[in-house]
This record gives sequence, C-alpha cells and structure tokens, in this order.
Amino acid sequence: MAQLVALYKNPTDTQAFDDYYASTHAPLAKTLPGLRRYEISTGPVATASGESPYHLVALLEFDSLDAIKSALASPEGQKTAGDLANFAQAGVELLMFDSKPA
Repeated sequence: MAQLVALYKNPTDTQAFDDYYASTHAPLAKTLPGLRRYEISTGPVATASGESPYHLVALLEFDSLDAIKSALASPEGQKTAGDLANFAQAGVELLMFDSKPA
C-alpha cells in the first residue's frame, strides 16, 4: 500500500475552509483513479508539544507510490491539484510514501 498525506495549514477563515473542502474539494479528491481509502481529521490537529500549524489532515491510500503519481498526473489529479488555490491559501504540504503494516 501507499499513502498520500495532505497537511493543510491553519486558514484565516476556518468555516469557509471547512465548507469549501466538504462541498467541493473532497468530492474532487474522491475521483482520483486508484484511490482505495480516503480519511480526514476531525476536530483540532494536535502535536506532542502543543499547538499545531495544521487545521486538517487528509489521508489517501493507494496500491503503490506509482499509483499515487499516476493519479496525480491524471486529468482528475490535475483538477484536484488545481483546486487547492481556491481554498488552501495558508498552504498545504503533500507527503507520499509506500507503507506496510508494522
């Protein structure tokens, strides 16, 4: 398996961010070819040392890192990536990696 982790930084207007994410961005992300599982954080994102610079974490699971790269290169991936500028002005970090059960 492989994971794509999206770390969305704290927006100025959290309600507008949440509304847009739920109504527009999440439905776009769910169209990514090869997507096996899609989860998002609920409530505050915390760190061991306290306050977090992140508002929301999205976890997307695929069969492999190559499958993630193919999904992002697809028309659906390009549309989803292009949508980030519409609501994630505070920034987003994308981490991608192969994974296995520990």
